[in-house]
Amino acid sequence: MSSLSETASLLADRTRAAFCQALLDGRAWTAGELARSAGVSASTASEQLSRLIEGGLLAEERQGRHRYVRLAGPEAAALIEAVASFAPAAPRPRNLRQSVQAGAEARARTCYDHLAGELGVTLADAMVVRGLVSEDAGLALTPAGRAWLADVLGYRHSAGTRRPLVRSCLDWTERRSHLAGAVGAALCATSLERQWVRRIGSGRAVKVTPVGAETFRALLGVEVG
Repeated sequence: MSSLSETASLLADRTRAAFCQALLDGRAWTAGELARSAGVSASTASEQLSRLIEGGLLAEERQGRHRYVRLAGPEAAALIEAVASFAPAAPRPRNLRQSVQAGAEARARTCYDHLAGELGVTLADAMVVRGLVSEDAGLALTPAGRAWLADVLGYRHSAGTRRPLVRSCLDWTERRSHLAGAVGAALCATSLERQWVRRIGSGRAVKVTPVGAETFRALLGVEVG
């Protein structure tokens, strides 16, 4: 699909939109898992997933008899998050479980493979204040930021990598930008690996650990968690 209207139509269906938002956790889901999450039948899920794959928003992986789908890449994730930020405010949670989940995701969550919510925006602001990221002529990593990325996160950007080193991603709950690109992905991956944050259940929400709170305070001078 090449036209804007055809791409936009992929997200005009509630079921397809629900699938895409669920996949913003960055993981691969089976069709059955997505069907249960959206409350639709297996046949409906299969039909709608085929449209999203054909349209280029999702990618399919097969392992034996199992069919997995995931977002096609960072660009697809950025598109879905940006569209969500322009949507009307979400309806009020209908029960305590939904209220707790919504609050947790607003505080800190993953957006594909980077950190979002209040935590993501706070860390992005801190990196600008510390001179690791510059906003002077578009978002860019400074020399100090490149050293920080290598020394603290252990990431070195390959010249042949097509993914941008750093870019902004509009946060749909904060309505401000958090960091995406290779920098955002490295920060998120390191935070999970070193247990600075941990996932809450099977959703997108994450929680800053005591170790993470101390680490973010020492590295970026922010109070989180």
